[in-house]
Amino acid sequence: MPTTLADAQNLLSDLITRYSGRVDYLMIRLEEAEGTDILLRGDKVETLSEGISIGGHIRACYKGGWGLSCFNQLATIQDRIEEAIAAARMVGDEETLLAPIDPVQAVCILPLKGADPRNIPLSQKKQLCDRYAQLLKSVDRRITTTSVRYGDSAQKVIIATSEGTLIEQSWVDMEMRFAATARNGETVQTGRETNGSRKAYEDLTDLDEQVKGAAQRAIAALSLPSVKGNTYTVVIDPILTGLFVHEAFGHLSEADMAYENPDLLEVMTIGRRFGPEELQIFDGAAPEGHRGSYFYDDEGTPATTTQLIKDGVLVGRLHSRETAGKLEEAPTGNARCLNYHFTPIVRMTNTWIERGKTPVGDLFTDIKEGVYARNWLGGMTNGEMFTFSAGEAWMIRNGKIAEPVRDVTLSGNVFQTLADIEALGDDFYWDESGGCGKGGQNGLSVGCGGPSLRIRDVVVGGET
Repeated sequence: MPTTLADAQNLLSDLITRYSGRVDYLMIRLEEAEGTDILLRGDKVETLSEGISIGGHIRACYKGGWGLSCFNQLATIQDRIEEAIAAARMVGDEETLLAPIDPVQAVCILPLKGADPRNIPLSQKKQLCDRYAQLLKSVDRRITTTSVRYGDSAQKVIIATSEGTLIEQSWVDMEMRFAATARNGETVQTGRETNGSRKAYEDLTDLDEQVKGAAQRAIAALSLPSVKGNTYTVVIDPILTGLFVHEAFGHLSEADMAYENPDLLEVMTIGRRFGPEELQIFDGAAPEGHRGSYFYDDEGTPATTTQLIKDGVLVGRLHSRETAGKLEEAPTGNARCLNYHFTPIVRMTNTWIERGKTPVGDLFTDIKEGVYARNWLGGMTNGEMFTFSAGEAWMIRNGKIAEPVRDVTLSGNVFQTLADIEALGDDFYWDESGGCGKGGQNGLSVGCGGPSLRIRDVVVGGET
């Protein structure tokens, strides 16, 4: 990397001026990153590393065709620019459609509110992981497998474009993941917890109760009866609501999914009703302090807050400049890439369902037999279909929370499930544990949140 910001600005400005006349659009990205990765599995240290990465990429667009070239030796940057331009000119045969944005020149630092993990010794981070691993093991002798993972990363990115944008943006991100597996004969159960922050290292140092809770849930589940598979009215907690809105609905709101799939574009028609009038869904990087927050996306588009569903009706979707241009809609600042090895694609940031008006206790009223599900254990989506495993669950009987059960999976069609929302709780929780995957770019930091929800006719898997 150039030694000063002024050096970087001068270098990129000179290169942009020299080469931009050969394509419709040219972007140069320089990136410097450093981070820590620790993984303890049982008594074994599987990963213990610190690393620094320096590199960049070139994106060129010509007649709608894109070229990408990555590098980690600045001396080769002119060759990489030539490669990206040649690739774009080779495949371009249409029209370059990029929604317009105002060029901007800015330096943006997402501030920490406490200790910077870069100032914490590796040995101290390892001690933290050791302490959490011992906590998991100490809960019960039936805990047979544990894992603790710690990761932090600090990135500084400079982007320059042929339109006059020149932005430097930097941030720090941290995450920890915990899992405990318990065994009793042939019965095996697992508890998981995840926590993340872009605020302070201290946010990860006082998680004892959360860590023990993962192991305690695994032990408790060993003796619980499995839920009887059926269709129930279900109440889910805010953590599951956040998972649902991100995984089941959020990905379908990413416009590259829609404009490349005419059938999905027809389903996701602006103005179509998807849920009750009380339902409001948003995504945006503009709200401060969350893991999906930033000032500008990886194309230099300012962060926004985009309403996706208003009063139950689809009113928006998430865009890069290209998808916005092709669909003749406004860019939303959702073009993101994991690092310089990848091109920006349309990604969620912070996705949430706005809190409702129903007191949480009233969500259970009049449910003769149902299921209350909290937290998450795992899940998958396939288009508009989803299946999630609850971290813990109870039966609901005659409007009251009754006996706990295990092996609860919730599945269905996202559009039907949105239509079947009967009430939204007046609570709300931000879950900062998300690491989103798409297009081979896995682990991109996001936030999600929402209130408790009451949903009718949910298919709950379990014993038949």
